[in-house]
Amino acid sequence: MGVFSYKEVYIEDGKKVLEVNVLPEKHCNFDCIFCPIGRSQNKVDIQRSFDDMDSSLKDLEIMIENTKAELIFINSKGEALVNDKISYIIDVIKAKGLPVRLLSNGYLLGRSEYIEIANKCDEVIGEIKTITEEDFQKIQRPIDGYTIEDYISSMVSFNKQYKGKFIFEITIINGYNDDEESIERLKIITKEIAPDKVIIERIDDERFKKKLWINDVRFEEISKELLSIC
Repeated sequence: MGVFSYKEVYIEDGKKVLEVNVLPEKHCNFDCIFCPIGRSQNKVDIQRSFDDMDSSLKDLEIMIENTKAELIFINSKGEALVNDKISYIIDVIKAKGLPVRLLSNGYLLGRSEYIEIANKCDEVIGEIKTITEEDFQKIQRPIDGYTIEDYISSMVSFNKQYKGKFIFEITIINGYNDDEESIERLKIITKEIAPDKVIIERIDDERFKKKLWINDVRFEEISKELLSIC
């Protein structure tokens, strides 16, 4: 029995999408206070080996065949790039003639070893949730030495050389990046990254809604403002 886990196949733009998590438990370079997975006991930014990769890959191939998936979305418990078999996992999927979408928080996309891996994917998602150094450290709790400046520049530099579709996901958080000054800063960041697509999200976990939720009216206003620059 492998360690990968899957979501129900769904249709997006007429294609069957299969989401796969390639980590047995949370491994991430951040430890965000609002993470739906919970606290990170494994805060890492270097690759690690995991057991049962052979059986996991066999299970993945079976899932692809049984679901007739047309797009594989690697959306993991944390940062998928830290699985030391991630490059091979992508190769297995690509060998079946299927496109790959990879979700990364984006910080590691500034490192050459991870750039090479991400470049194999047809789509890469990077994300941002805070825009000041203070908030980045306070609520995303990255590995020591990380900075918001390096975070943004990693995605900027990655997308300049990336030939696939770069998707930029912005999460609006009440009290952190929902004021006009923050929105203007997010516009500047988005223009710097120059993504092919922008997705606007909000904190949707019931545990954090009371403090971090953006109401529908304000969320719609912010979404229109940010999407207008694309």
